[in-house]
Amino acid sequence: MTMPTLAAFALASLILLIIPGPTIIMVIGQALAHGKRVALSSVLGVGLGDLAAASLSLAGVGALLAASATAFTVLKWLGAAYLVYLGIKLWRAPERGLSAAALEAPEGRPLTIFREAFLVTLLNPKGIVFFVAFVPQFIAPDRSYVGQAAVFVVLFVVLGMANAALYALSAAKLRSVFSAPKVLKRLERTGAACLVSAGLLSLAARRPA
Repeated sequence: MTMPTLAAFALASLILLIIPGPTIIMVIGQALAHGKRVALSSVLGVGLGDLAAASLSLAGVGALLAASATAFTVLKWLGAAYLVYLGIKLWRAPERGLSAAALEAPEGRPLTIFREAFLVTLLNPKGIVFFVAFVPQFIAPDRSYVGQAAVFVVLFVVLGMANAALYALSAAKLRSVFSAPKVLKRLERTGAACLVSAGLLSLAARRPA
């Protein structure tokens, strides 16, 4: 593949990624609720989720979701319900006394946030269908499909993680500026509201015609 093709794919991907969707809203919510270190765990989860979604797309699952309204709707509702569940759980969490040390090393959270981000990204049917519709536009028919698709997928995942990290770090700065427990609780509830909003937003996703 040529450099102009890669550059065009990267530019198109960045335009799509910069616009906040359910996944980015989730990342922002986790960053507000848990801080920088844990927020970066959500970025890794998003990256692995995108990689899994892309792999499923290449395996034909994306085509199935694009063709089946029922499968698309079921997966969409599962992802939305999971996001709303996470938001409600965070909203109901008790107020904690958070020291600076606790903010830097929250106990037992990174792995949990990583898992949650991975599942939310994977359960987004629009992401899987996106790879089916988007990647083939840049594939040269006279060259290996699998090889080209693998390069595009890896590039998209890297750009997606960089974009998510930028949003996460920006949101986490708000948390690092404030240390009063009541202010932190408000930030956590703002994060919870973001998670619920992400779930509701994901319900607006429509199956490509």
